[in-house]
Amino acid sequence: MKKLRSSLLTFAFLGLMTVVASAAEGGVKEKTLLDLFEEGGWVMYPITIASVAMIWFIVDGYIRTSEKKLYPAGHVTQLRELFQRGDYPGAYNFAKNAGSPVAEVVRAGVAFTPDGKVMTEEAIISEVTRIQGELMGRASYLSVIGVCTPMIGLTGTVTGMMKAFDKLGSSGVGDPSQLAGAIGEVLVATASGLFIAIPAFICYYLLRNRITKGIHDIQEIVTGLFRAFPYDEVAGHAIGDEVIYAAKPDWNASPAQVAPEFAPKA
Repeated sequence: MKKLRSSLLTFAFLGLMTVVASAAEGGVKEKTLLDLFEEGGWVMYPITIASVAMIWFIVDGYIRTSEKKLYPAGHVTQLRELFQRGDYPGAYNFAKNAGSPVAEVVRAGVAFTPDGKVMTEEAIISEVTRIQGELMGRASYLSVIGVCTPMIGLTGTVTGMMKAFDKLGSSGVGDPSQLAGAIGEVLVATASGLFIAIPAFICYYLLRNRITKGIHDIQEIVTGLFRAFPYDEVAGHAIGDEVIYAAKPDWNASPAQVAPEFAPKA
C-alpha cells in the first residue's frame, strides 16, 4: 500500500513538473471535456453510462417520493369523505382505481375488514412493506453506482500505471513528457469515478430519508382512516372483488393419495 501511494505521488509530481515545463515554454493550454474524456481512457465510457443512470435514478426517485405521488391531497380527501359516510365499497372501488400508494394501502385494508381487525392490520402492514421495498429497491441502484464507479476508476488507474511503468522502463525518467498521457489517464479516471460516486451516495441517503418520511406519512393517514372502524358490523360481508382462494374443505372432491410404499399389495 505504501509503495502504491509512493508511486502515485511520484506520478503526480512528474505530471506537475510536466505542466510547469509546458507553461514555461509557451503557456498552458486549457483542456476541454472532450480532451479529458479521451485522456481518461476506456473507463470513461462505463463511467459516462453510470453518470447518466445516476441522474435518471435521482430524478425518478425524487418524483416518486414526492407528496403528490405518494399521497395526493385529492385522494386523501376523497377517502376520508367515503369513510365518514361509511361507504366502504365505494372507498374500495375508488382506492382500486386511484393508483397512488396511499390508495393501494387503503384498498388492501378495506378488502380484509370482513376478516377482522388483525387481518386488516396485517394486510395494511404487508402493503406498506411492499411499497417501501419497491421504493428502496429503486433507490438502492444509486448505492450500487456509488460503489462501482470508484472501482471502475481504480481499474483505469491500474491500467494507466501499467502504461506509465512501461514508458518509464523504456525511456527512463529523463523525459517526463512521455509519461504525461499515462499519468493523465491515472488522474482523470480516478477523479471521474469519485466525481460520480460522491453525489450518488449523497442522493441515495437523501432519498432513503424521503422514503422513510413518506412511508411514515402514509401510515399516519391510513391509521386515521381505520381508527374506530366498525369491524363487527362488516363481518361476513364481502367488500370489493378480491378473490378468496381458501374455501371450506371438500373431503370428497378427489381421492386420497397414498404413497406407493404404503399401498396395499394385490
